[in-house]
Amino acid sequence: MSDDQTTVKTRQLPAAVTLTPGAEARIANLMAKAPEDAIGVKLSTPRRGCSGLAYSVDYVTEEVKFDEKITTPGGVLYIDGASVLYLVGSVMDWVEDDFTAGFTFENPNAKGACGCGESFMV
Repeated sequence: MSDDQTTVKTRQLPAAVTLTPGAEARIANLMAKAPEDAIGVKLSTPRRGCSGLAYSVDYVTEEVKFDEKITTPGGVLYIDGASVLYLVGSVMDWVEDDFTAGFTFENPNAKGACGCGESFMV
């Protein structure tokens, strides 16, 4: 078989993080109010808190080579390339009640969390 007849089959890999409808709706809401130069929001896990890593969601203005890109109906969620390994298999949700509102994460990689809930360890 010559090189011009070689067929490479690729398959779509599942996203590292699954978003609930609530998280997708919140991303749409954030993008509706985003600064003009924002192209999406970015999830990262900076070193912070007493357990080591925290979840952070911020506006992003440019794509970075190794970031994962998840397109939702209301906007794009980028996952920091260095954070993907800590987040694979996670479910991201948006929860609101009378006293608090925020993104929540069900992360199968987290081995523990601090008492205040600000950070987690893997």
